[in-house]
Amino acid sequence: MKLSKSVLDKLNAITDKRPSIVIQHILKYGFITTEDLKEKYGYEHPPRAARDVRERGVNLLTYKVKSSDGRNIAAYKFGKPVFLDDKVSKKAGRTALSKALKKALVEKYGAICFVYLQPMPEGLLQVDHRIPYEIGGENEGNDIDCYMLLSPSANRAKSWTCEHCSNWNLHDVNFCKSCFWAYPEEYTHIAGRKERQIIVTFTDNEIEDYNRLIELVGIDRAERTIKDMISEFIQTNNDK
Repeated sequence: MKLSKSVLDKLNAITDKRPSIVIQHILKYGFITTEDLKEKYGYEHPPRAARDVRERGVNLLTYKVKSSDGRNIAAYKFGKPVFLDDKVSKKAGRTALSKALKKALVEKYGAICFVYLQPMPEGLLQVDHRIPYEIGGENEGNDIDCYMLLSPSANRAKSWTCEHCSNWNLHDVNFCKSCFWAYPEEYTHIAGRKERQIIVTFTDNEIEDYNRLIELVGIDRAERTIKDMISEFIQTNNDK
């Protein structure tokens, strides 16, 4: 693809390390693969590098290629046009949008992680799309209910799960809408698995209960013990 000087200038003006590596590699070779990003540049989560490029307004296309050992992997190349200048997700705009969104979300829901349901300092909370940008695109109407507040650990867990989900390549928005990681308040599956999840967090004085539980049953049996206690509680109340 022959690029105009103005487009090249805009691409070369992106100097942040991760997106710049992707852009310069594509300029040199025409594309970059997830294998390149992992093996050559040391990025364990290649889709994040691609996301960084897209957030600068670059039209990055994903397609399938074969890895060096014959596996199907993703590759990225520039689309036409190379820049989508009307995207609200360009870095500067996204930063301002995130600040406004966080304020609106905190005002509506409180300073709480949507996944762990734990109150935490507002400054630690991060705003994320309920449905990953790579699948659902940008929310043009800026409806705050299309976003969620996450703790840093919940955000990392969500990113990893989404990037390793079968829907990452299928891009079925409805699949995401019924997933725990998009709508933990009402879901039918967790990344395609028939599961339900309750996250139990012990805080303050409850930590002694946690320590005692581990002493009694061991860390490996703690989850099973809690499940058994819940089953017993339900059975007892069903018999009433």
